[in-house]
Amino acid sequence: MPDAHSHHHQTTAFVLAAGMGSRMRPLTDDKPKPMVPLAGRPLIDHVLDRLTAAGVTHAVVNVHYKADVLQGHLAGRTSPRITISDEREQLLDTGGGVVKARAAIGAAPFVIHNSDTVWLEQGVSNLERLFRAWDPQRMDSLLLLAERARCIGYDGAGDFELAADGRLARRRQGQSVPHVFAGVSIAHPRMIDGAPQGAFSLNVLWDRALAAGRLHGIVLDGLWMHVGTPQALDEAEELVARHPVARHGGA
Repeated sequence: MPDAHSHHHQTTAFVLAAGMGSRMRPLTDDKPKPMVPLAGRPLIDHVLDRLTAAGVTHAVVNVHYKADVLQGHLAGRTSPRITISDEREQLLDTGGGVVKARAAIGAAPFVIHNSDTVWLEQGVSNLERLFRAWDPQRMDSLLLLAERARCIGYDGAGDFELAADGRLARRRQGQSVPHVFAGVSIAHPRMIDGAPQGAFSLNVLWDRALAAGRLHGIVLDGLWMHVGTPQALDEAEELVARHPVARHGGA
């Protein structure tokens, strides 16, 4: 993909932090999953530090479960600037969360970042690579993908096939594919036009982009960790301890 689009630098991110964290119990009995520590710091701080390092200046963070704990922690951050999207009354899932936060996100393309996804960088920032690959003329969304064979905390059959031109196709029933969604994407606001109301998954919007040939992906350079369970957290702790140089921004 061309690097000519690097001037389309994303400055706003929507961070998904409202989930119940049920698979992470008992660590989430008294706090939301984004506040579970990895290498001594909450998962959400790893995410926000990485976004800041890549030039993101504004993060809209949705809250629901144990919202006061997360909101109180985020009040101490100045970079990036934090806006809370309050889902205390109703959990809206990933797509509904984006729709609710649309006004706060603004009119420019933006990053969507899960709060439980971390990775060990190999070299250049994967967010920078994502920004460089983004082409709003050809894409409604650009997904960061991980190689299924190089993941911690993921044991599924993969999510997408990646064509030579960067376009994505979904895994079919009974099929295994090499790439899994790594929890980070860039979205154009037009992807939300005509979206459903209430709670729904981003998959609904991705399927529309897929049908139009406008859902693309690039592969993460590094080791991806989905920190969704206490076991996955233990594995991530071991990895980060062995790669301390990768802590800033990478994990």
